[in-house]
Amino acid sequence: MKAVIQRVSHAKVEIDGEMIGQIDSGFMILLGIHTEDTLEDVAYLVRKISKLRVFEDSEGKMNEDIQSADGKILSISQFTLYADTKKGNRPSFISAARPEQAIPLYEAFNQQLREAGIAVETGEFGGDMDVTLTNDGPVTIVIDTREK
Repeated sequence: MKAVIQRVSHAKVEIDGEMIGQIDSGFMILLGIHTEDTLEDVAYLVRKISKLRVFEDSEGKMNEDIQSADGKILSISQFTLYADTKKGNRPSFISAARPEQAIPLYEAFNQQLREAGIAVETGEFGGDMDVTLTNDGPVTIVIDTREK
Protein backbone atom coordinates (compact mmCIF):
# COMPACT_ATOMS: atom_id res chain seq x y z
CA MET A 1 0.00 0.00 0.00
CA LYS A 2 1.09 3.49 -0.72
CA ALA A 3 -0.31 6.45 1.19
CA VAL A 4 0.24 10.10 0.39
CA ILE A 5 -0.59 11.86 3.65
CA GLN A 6 -1.14 15.61 3.62
CA ARG A 7 -1.67 17.59 6.81
CA VAL A 8 -4.61 19.86 6.02
CA SER A 9 -6.54 22.69 7.58
CA HIS A 10 -9.51 21.77 5.36
CA ALA A 11 -10.32 19.10 2.75
CA LYS A 12 -13.43 17.99 0.92
CA VAL A 13 -14.48 15.62 -1.84
CA GLU A 14 -17.40 16.14 -4.21
CA ILE A 15 -19.04 14.10 -6.95
CA ASP A 16 -21.12 15.99 -9.52
CA GLY A 17 -21.15 19.05 -7.25
CA GLU A 18 -22.45 17.10 -4.24
CA MET A 19 -20.23 17.01 -1.16
CA ILE A 20 -19.70 13.45 0.04
CA GLY A 21 -16.89 13.99 2.57
CA GLN A 22 -15.36 16.92 4.39
CA ILE A 23 -12.94 17.55 7.27
CA ASP A 24 -11.28 20.47 8.94
CA SER A 25 -7.88 19.92 10.58
CA GLY A 26 -6.32 16.51 10.01
CA PHE A 27 -5.01 14.32 7.18
CA MET A 28 -6.15 14.01 3.60
CA ILE A 29 -4.89 10.60 2.51
CA LEU A 30 -4.59 9.27 -1.03
CA LEU A 31 -4.39 5.47 -0.74
CA GLY A 32 -3.07 3.20 -3.47
CA ILE A 33 -3.49 -0.56 -3.14
CA HIS A 34 -1.00 -2.94 -4.77
CA THR A 35 -1.85 -6.38 -6.15
CA GLU A 36 0.24 -8.02 -3.40
CA ASP A 37 -1.25 -6.06 -0.47
CA THR A 38 -2.91 -7.85 2.44
CA LEU A 39 -4.59 -7.05 5.76
CA GLU A 40 -1.07 -7.06 7.25
CA ASP A 41 -0.27 -4.02 5.09
CA VAL A 42 -3.49 -2.35 6.28
CA ALA A 43 -2.58 -2.89 9.95
CA TYR A 44 0.98 -1.60 9.44
CA LEU A 45 -0.22 1.54 7.65
CA VAL A 46 -2.92 2.28 10.23
CA ARG A 47 -0.33 1.98 13.03
CA LYS A 48 2.06 4.35 11.26
CA ILE A 49 -0.58 6.94 10.36
CA SER A 50 -2.29 6.96 13.76
CA LYS A 51 1.05 7.58 15.52
CA LEU A 52 2.59 9.96 12.95
CA ARG A 53 3.75 13.01 14.92
CA VAL A 54 3.42 15.92 12.50
CA PHE A 55 1.05 18.24 14.35
CA GLU A 56 2.45 21.13 16.37
CA ASP A 57 2.57 20.97 20.15
CA SER A 58 2.28 24.00 22.49
CA GLU A 59 5.89 24.94 21.67
CA GLY A 60 5.31 24.92 17.91
CA LYS A 61 7.24 21.66 17.30
CA MET A 62 5.85 18.81 15.21
CA ASN A 63 5.38 16.48 18.14
CA GLU A 64 1.66 15.60 18.29
CA ASP A 65 -0.18 12.77 16.54
CA ILE A 66 -3.59 13.15 14.88
CA GLN A 67 -5.55 12.08 17.95
CA SER A 68 -3.71 14.54 20.23
CA ALA A 69 -4.45 17.26 17.68
CA ASP A 70 -8.15 16.24 17.54
CA GLY A 71 -7.79 15.75 13.78
CA LYS A 72 -9.88 13.82 11.30
CA ILE A 73 -9.04 11.93 8.11
CA LEU A 74 -10.40 12.26 4.58
CA SER A 75 -9.51 8.97 2.88
CA ILE A 76 -9.49 8.77 -0.93
CA SER A 77 -8.78 5.61 -2.93
CA GLN A 78 -6.18 6.42 -5.61
CA PHE A 79 -5.14 3.55 -7.88
CA THR A 80 -2.97 5.91 -9.97
CA LEU A 81 -0.36 5.92 -7.19
CA TYR A 82 0.80 2.64 -8.73
CA ALA A 83 1.29 4.07 -12.22
CA ASP A 84 4.26 2.61 -14.07
CA THR A 85 5.72 5.23 -16.41
CA LYS A 86 8.94 3.43 -17.41
CA LYS A 87 7.84 2.74 -20.99
CA GLY A 88 6.24 5.28 -23.28
CA ASN A 89 3.97 8.10 -22.25
CA ARG A 90 0.84 6.19 -21.27
CA PRO A 91 1.05 4.88 -17.69
CA SER A 92 0.43 1.23 -16.93
CA PHE A 93 -1.59 0.38 -13.83
CA ILE A 94 -0.86 -3.35 -13.81
CA SER A 95 0.45 -3.18 -10.21
CA ALA A 96 -2.73 -1.56 -8.89
CA ALA A 97 -5.14 -4.01 -7.27
CA ARG A 98 -8.40 -4.73 -9.09
CA PRO A 99 -11.59 -3.53 -7.36
CA GLU A 100 -12.53 -6.99 -6.06
CA GLN A 101 -9.29 -7.01 -4.05
CA ALA A 102 -8.89 -3.27 -3.44
CA ILE A 103 -12.36 -2.42 -2.10
CA PRO A 104 -12.22 -4.78 0.92
CA LEU A 105 -8.71 -3.53 1.79
CA TYR A 106 -9.74 0.13 1.42
CA GLU A 107 -12.75 -0.48 3.64
CA ALA A 108 -10.60 -2.34 6.20
CA PHE A 109 -8.13 0.57 6.22
CA ASN A 110 -10.89 3.08 6.97
CA GLN A 111 -12.51 0.81 9.58
CA GLN A 112 -9.23 0.19 11.41
CA LEU A 113 -8.58 3.96 11.54
CA ARG A 114 -12.04 4.41 13.07
CA GLU A 115 -11.34 1.62 15.57
CA ALA A 116 -8.17 3.51 16.53
CA GLY A 117 -10.44 6.39 17.55
CA ILE A 118 -10.01 8.63 14.49
CA ALA A 119 -13.00 10.12 12.65
CA VAL A 120 -12.82 9.17 8.96
CA GLU A 121 -14.65 10.62 5.96
CA THR A 122 -14.24 8.95 2.57
CA GLY A 123 -14.57 9.48 -1.11
CA GLU A 124 -16.34 6.98 -3.37
CA PHE A 125 -14.24 4.05 -4.57
CA GLY A 126 -13.88 4.34 -8.35
CA GLY A 127 -15.87 7.57 -8.43
CA ASP A 128 -15.00 10.61 -10.54
CA MET A 129 -14.21 12.87 -7.60
CA ASP A 130 -13.25 16.50 -7.19
CA VAL A 131 -10.94 16.82 -4.20
CA THR A 132 -10.13 20.20 -2.69
CA LEU A 133 -7.68 20.74 0.15
CA THR A 134 -5.62 23.32 1.94
CA ASN A 135 -2.27 21.75 2.75
CA ASP A 136 -1.14 22.96 6.18
CA GLY A 137 2.59 23.60 6.36
CA PRO A 138 2.84 22.25 3.73
CA VAL A 139 3.36 18.82 5.27
CA THR A 140 3.23 15.84 2.92
CA ILE A 141 4.47 12.36 3.89
CA VAL A 142 4.55 9.25 1.70
CA ILE A 143 4.45 5.80 3.31
CA ASP A 144 4.86 2.68 1.17
CA THR A 145 4.37 -0.66 2.91
CA ARG A 146 6.59 -2.29 0.28
CA GLU A 147 9.50 -0.35 1.81
CA LYS A 148 9.02 -1.39 5.47
